[in-house]
Amino acid sequence: MIEIEKLRKRLGRRDVLQGLDLSIPAGQRVALVGSNGAGKTTLIRCLLGEYTREGEVRLNGLDPRKARTEALRKVGFVPQLPPPLKMPVKQLIRYVASVCDADQAHIVEVAARLGFDVDRYRHQAFARLSGGQKQKLLIATALGRDADILVLDEPAANLDPEARGIFFELLAERQRDAVMLISSHRLDEVAALVNRVIELDQGKVVLDDQVADVVELSSLLDCKIRLSRAEPAFAKTIGTWGFNSNDGGLTWQGTVAGADRLRFLGTLSRYVALIAALELNEIEMSDIPIASDVANA
Repeated sequence: MIEIEKLRKRLGRRDVLQGLDLSIPAGQRVALVGSNGAGKTTLIRCLLGEYTREGEVRLNGLDPRKARTEALRKVGFVPQLPPPLKMPVKQLIRYVASVCDADQAHIVEVAARLGFDVDRYRHQAFARLSGGQKQKLLIATALGRDADILVLDEPAANLDPEARGIFFELLAERQRDAVMLISSHRLDEVAALVNRVIELDQGKVVLDDQVADVVELSSLLDCKIRLSRAEPAFAKTIGTWGFNSNDGGLTWQGTVAGADRLRFLGTLSRYVALIAALELNEIEMSDIPIASDVANA
């Protein structure tokens, strides 16, 4: 649980946070939105105990400034910008696991689900990984441990569509028992992930609203797109979503994570003049074969 009372933070001559009062219990997935300078990053740094401040901040009853090690042991954090760490991948995982008393094997398993092969890059410096690889590893270290508070700053920004889908599945596995605070500049990027929206503007809460929790984070959509003519630019774009065509690029079929539907439709909007027909159908989870079914087929 996150509890904030009369939180104020001044940087230079500017009051970046102006008396925030918030309570976020387990099970809430909160979109923290606002323009640049609204105070989102400053609030996150206060939650992580990086800043002195006025007012109260408590994570599961602990002040992250006064009892930082204990308070942050149960916090999984994914920063917007990856840190410039020169530590090799395997050493980084070992370090994270030791600090938060986590199972290294579970972190490696989560990384593999996201498409990052730890063994392949075990000796490579974190700073030399690609942007997407860094993001996958940071998510694995945050979600691959027993954290009941997740603070995610633009967490899926560098992920490919397939990895984003896996990321949503990982969040779904924690949605009942964890607090999730997901910071983003754009609400449409995270709208399907959350059940509460908090908007900051000039250090104040200007919107705090519960939203309909109607999208299952692990849901999938079956999609079929028919074009009026084949177009190489569209083929390149839709290919990054894992879609395939069997008729020379006129008809495309694939799956989209349910929580990514707005982003997907935004991508298609660039080609609206080409689209002759679009069909989206939710896949029943009972229709998806599990590993044992595939093995016995």
